[in-house]
Amino acid sequence: MIKLTVPLAMEQFFRILVSSVDTFMLSTFSEQAVAGVGLVGQYVFFIQILFNVVCIGASIVLAQYLGAEKSDDELNYISQASSVMITVISLILTAVVILGIGPLLNCYTLADEVRNSAYNYFVIFGGYCAVFTAFSLLQSAILRSYGYTRDAMIVTIVANLINVGGNALALYTPFFKGHEVEGVAWASGASMIISCIILQIMIVRKKDVKFTLKGIFKVPSRVYHMILKIGIPTAGENLSYNVANIMQTAMFSTLGTEVMSAHVYTQTIIRFAYALSIAIGGATQIKTGYYVGAKQSDVAYKKLFLYWMFATISSVSLVGVLNIFKTPIISLFTKDTEVTAPIVSTLMLVSFYIEFGRCMNLIFVGGLKGSGDIKFPVVYGIFSMWSIIVGLGWFLGIYCGLGIVGFWLAVGTEETTRGIAMVLRWRSKRWMKHAIV
Repeated sequence: MIKLTVPLAMEQFFRILVSSVDTFMLSTFSEQAVAGVGLVGQYVFFIQILFNVVCIGASIVLAQYLGAEKSDDELNYISQASSVMITVISLILTAVVILGIGPLLNCYTLADEVRNSAYNYFVIFGGYCAVFTAFSLLQSAILRSYGYTRDAMIVTIVANLINVGGNALALYTPFFKGHEVEGVAWASGASMIISCIILQIMIVRKKDVKFTLKGIFKVPSRVYHMILKIGIPTAGENLSYNVANIMQTAMFSTLGTEVMSAHVYTQTIIRFAYALSIAIGGATQIKTGYYVGAKQSDVAYKKLFLYWMFATISSVSLVGVLNIFKTPIISLFTKDTEVTAPIVSTLMLVSFYIEFGRCMNLIFVGGLKGSGDIKFPVVYGIFSMWSIIVGLGWFLGIYCGLGIVGFWLAVGTEETTRGIAMVLRWRSKRWMKHAIV
C-alpha cells in the first residue's frame, strides 16, 4: 500500500502545487483572467471525467484481472479496447467544445474580460489539446494498475514543470503580449503532448505491461462492454458531482467577480489538504481490486477502515495548518483586503467541515469501485449531489442570503452525509458479491 500511496501522494501534491503556481501567475496578470480560467477549469475537469469513463473502467478491470492472474492476451485486450474508445471520445469532445463554448458562456453573467479569458483558454486546452489529455490519463491509469505509480509520478512532475515554464513565457515575455491567456493554454497543452510521448516510451519498455497495437481492431466486443459497464457508472458519480458544482457556480457567479476569484483562490489553497486523501483513495481502489480478484475480500474490508482513519487525520490536520498561516498565504493571491481576502478566510474555516466528509467519500467510494460495486455509489450520489449541493446550496446561498458561504456549507453537508452512507454500505459487505472475476 505504501508503495502505491507515496508516489500517488507526491504526484497529487505536485499537481496541486503547479496548479497553485498557475493561479498565482495568472493573478499577477489579471483578476479577470483568474475568474475566467477558474470558471472553465470546471469544464476541463468535466471533460476529464468523461475520459475517465474509459480510464477508470480499464484500471478496475485490469486490477482484478492482475489479482486473478489472467492471461497476457486478456490483459492486452483491456488496453487495446480502452485506446480505441478514448480516441473516439476525445475527437467527439473536441468538436463539442469548439462549437459549444460560445452558447455555454452565454449562460453566465460575466464581464467581457472574464468571458474572453474563459473562451480562449477552453477552446485551446479543452478543445484542440483534448486528445493528448485523454491519452495521458489512460496511459497513467494503465501504468498505475500494474503498480508503476512512481513512473506516472515522474511524468507528471516533468510535464507540470514544462507547464510552469510555458506560463512564464506567456505571461512575462513579449512573445504573447496581448494573448497571455492563450499562451497559458498552449503551455498546458504542450505539457500533455510531452506527457503522452514519455508515458508511451515507459509502457513499451515495461515488459510486464501488456499493451500492443497489433490486432487492436479485433478485440472481442465483451471487453468493450466490460470496461463500459464499470466505467460509465463509476465515472458517473464523479460526473454528477462536477455538474452539480457547475450548477452551483452558475448560481453564485451572479454575486460578482470578487466572489468568483475568492472561490478559485480558496479551492487552490485547500487542495493541498486533501491531496493525501486522494492518493490513499486511488491506492485503495487499486488494492481493493487486487484483493477482490485474488478472493481476499475480508482483508480488503479490514484495511479500508485503517486507510480512512489515516486519511481523515492527515487531511483535517493540514486544513488546520493552512488556517493558521492563511493570512500570508492569501496575500500571495490577492491584494484586495476589503472583499476578496475576507471571503477566502471564511471559506477556509468552512473547509474543516468539507474535508472531514470528503475523506469518507474518497476512501470508501474508492473501495466500493475497486470491488466492482458501482450502482449504489452512483445512484445515491446523484440524489445526494443534486438535492444537497444544488438544492440546499440555493436555499442557503441565495434564499437565506448567506452567499458563497452558504454554497460551501451545502457542499460540506453533502460530503458528510454521503460519506456516512458509503461507510454503512461498506460495513454491510454487500459489495462482496459484485466481483468481476
